[in-house]
Amino acid sequence: MSSASVSDSPSLSSRFQTHEVENQPLPLRDYNVWQSDPALREAVEREGARWATDHLEEYGALAGGRLVDLGYTANENRPKLHSFDRYGRRIDEVEFHPAYHELMGEAMRYGMNGFAWRNANRAGAHVARAAVMYVGSQADAGVGCPMSMTYAAIPALRHNPALAEKWVPKLISTEYDPRSIPMEEKTGCTIGMGMTEKQGGSDVRANTTRAVRQADGSYALVGHKWFFSAPMCDAHLVLAQADGGLSCFLVPRFRPDGSRNAVEIQRLKDKLGDWSNASSEVEFQGAFGELVGEEGSGIKVIIEMVALTRLDCMTGSSSQMRQALVQALHHTRQRKAFGKLLIDQPLMRNVLADLALESEAAIALTLRIARAIDTASRDEHEAALARIATAIGKYWICKRAVPFVNEAQECLGGIGYVEETMMPRLYRQAPLNSIWEGSGNVQCLDVLRAVAKEPETREALMAELSAAKGMNSDYDVALASLPALFDDPQTMEFRSRFIVERAALMLQASVLLHSGQARIAAAFCRSRLAGAHGLAFGTLHADAPVDLLIDRAMAAA
Repeated sequence: MSSASVSDSPSLSSRFQTHEVENQPLPLRDYNVWQSDPALREAVEREGARWATDHLEEYGALAGGRLVDLGYTANENRPKLHSFDRYGRRIDEVEFHPAYHELMGEAMRYGMNGFAWRNANRAGAHVARAAVMYVGSQADAGVGCPMSMTYAAIPALRHNPALAEKWVPKLISTEYDPRSIPMEEKTGCTIGMGMTEKQGGSDVRANTTRAVRQADGSYALVGHKWFFSAPMCDAHLVLAQADGGLSCFLVPRFRPDGSRNAVEIQRLKDKLGDWSNASSEVEFQGAFGELVGEEGSGIKVIIEMVALTRLDCMTGSSSQMRQALVQALHHTRQRKAFGKLLIDQPLMRNVLADLALESEAAIALTLRIARAIDTASRDEHEAALARIATAIGKYWICKRAVPFVNEAQECLGGIGYVEETMMPRLYRQAPLNSIWEGSGNVQCLDVLRAVAKEPETREALMAELSAAKGMNSDYDVALASLPALFDDPQTMEFRSRFIVERAALMLQASVLLHSGQARIAAAFCRSRLAGAHGLAFGTLHADAPVDLLIDRAMAAA
């Protein structure tokens, strides 16, 4: 065969090539989570944390870049429990992939654990810290559990000043130290929580774990915990029954003499999602514990921690919704169907704008509640508002995450159901926050309790909502009808989900009405309050500001 004939012949690969890859989006890489989110930036400034902008922009670049790949890797390599070492000694250690450790390292460096406490003298510190969590959780939500509990444990620990003096500097450290050694030898520590037991769940008064006071003032704990979150934390806040009633204890991984504490991990939970992080079941076999607060005050002590973790549930769900929206926008602006880009098709634009509207409302309310928490110690109105609005916001925002993420998946079509994209991970993660720290019914009952026992909370809620009166006619109609929902105490518990839902929508509307985005606020009031909306996303009225909503949301796409 001549050289000419060889060169003229098509290669084997080209002769049998079936197709070229086209009309598929390029991966979303190296964008700034903070800079690309106008709704977040405006909310942070509105709620008093503009001073943290540079810090958030720096973390935002990481969260939209290198941390995304680490998130994939950490979720593909789940934690492993090692009950014994190779020689048969009990060690109860959990092995995490290096990617997870790196995610934890950046989370602590940027202050997901301690930014608010290190900046406690600055107004808006808790707002800034919530924004840190919102940004970082978009790369991977698994670090949120230990970071949230570490952040939230500080007020509880202050009920025991000696413990607080010892632990707080390590808990707000910017240095992540994963070594399994006594806390005194570490540069930074994390803390977890153990409240629920098999027989009680949210009814922690049914706990049976016993705490027996020892001669040196410490306690020996005997019992179990059905959910013992983040078992490799350096200590856990635990509820147990002492002589004086249900009490709160700090249970470290190591005893004061440096030996391993008697906390045995029975197994790691095989969870629906949150794969990069570990949750466990444990037994206490005379575990060393130190009392936090007084005997019998366990719920009072731990509720201060729960208030902050509930804020983080809102923040986490808002973060997941935002990331799902980003993925949907990125896909639809590059994918064509029936002759034009998906994002240019009217019905798809309705869906995307509706998701963008929900996302804006979620982060707006979350950071408003963060400001209430931030100023609660010096403002009675804000303290009362935080007490009731935290439960309201936790109920509604966390409830909305699941249908939101599913609708965003649908924007991608079949590939949104494939593990190589982020969408299945986001969908598995979405139900977590509605279940954790009190499910929906628990939040509703908490609202009813607040209204009944602390009437100032209802007054604060109505005062907050009344501040937006006159700014939108649909809002005013809804505001006028809200007080009647709290009447008829005989049926309030049965109706409480509807009551809390309406209160949540009103709070979101009130924040948006004060946001300076009049068209977006009007669209929210018309769709969510006046009923010009269906039961699914993508049912906005034809005059909704679709272009504005999509343009604001798609800066990252």
